Amino acid sequence: MTTKSTNSTSLSYKWKRIRKHHQLYLILFPTILYFLIFHYVPMYGVIIAFKNFMASKGILGSPWVGFEHFERFFSSYKFGTVIWNTLAINLYELLVAFPIPIILALLLNQVANSRFKKLVQTVTYAPHFISVVVIVGMLFLFLSPRNGLINQLISWFGGDPVFFMASADWFKTIFVFSGIWQNAGWSMIIYLAALTSVSPDLHEAAIVDGANKLDRIWYIDLPSILPTIMILLILNIGSFMAVGFEKMYLMQNPLNMSSSEVIQTYVYKTGLLSAQYSYSAAVGLFNSVINFLLLIGFNQLAKSTKQASLW
Repeated sequence: MTTKSTNSTSLSYKWKRIRKHHQLYLILFPTILYFLIFHYVPMYGVIIAFKNFMASKGILGSPWVGFEHFERFFSSYKFGTVIWNTLAINLYELLVAFPIPIILALLLNQVANSRFKKLVQTVTYAPHFISVVVIVGMLFLFLSPRNGLINQLISWFGGDPVFFMASADWFKTIFVFSGIWQNAGWSMIIYLAALTSVSPDLHEAAIVDGANKLDRIWYIDLPSILPTIMILLILNIGSFMAVGFEKMYLMQNPLNMSSSEVIQTYVYKTGLLSAQYSYSAAVGLFNSVINFLLLIGFNQLAKSTKQASLW
């Protein structure tokens, strides 16, 4: 009886709070509705990964095949190449691209000249607003073996032109560093915002104690934004198996396929181009499950080490 009474009181209290703040819940309602309609309801379609989907029979009417499509993917000759490329590119981005915005924010925060600071911010933000299609077009122009700026410089120094966009060895480096150029400035914004919360008194005290700029960055600024870094790192780990499809697909060609074929492009080709819907759904589901496990695992690791975590 006591438990029922407690639950009833708690429920009554919650309803009172909802009625009191009903305007806020009404504002939140469209967002909840959006996620329900466009993100949660379509999830029932995941079951086609366990079926031999036929459009004439629909999702529920198609025959059940269990883990057949997963087994087919694991035994496919493409499995090793696709997984390796996906992991290698994401690890490359995590080790090289992730720290760059942090370093830029820490350095820019020390700049005293506001005019120069605004100029750097504008120059570094601008590439983010360029279309991916335009970015890839620029890469083909700059790296062209005949008229490209980079190859012109190589020839000027006595080297032989390199067909970068057709080289499997160069593909990952071009993909990652062009991404840094496009997104580093934009990613820097959140770290600059976090640095604004650092008390100037800490820097003044450090200057009195004889600390130089590098010491202040290392012992004041960096620890202050560490929670933000950890949250963004967890989110990056949570999408570790996801590579930008559009840019990857646009940069692909038969000569660099051994380095450029990743899970996202493989799912597109098998699912939409080859109409193997169940098989591509199985590959996509495998990718999502790995991302989910990485997110949960890394978040728990952050909690166990007393770092900032998502929950």
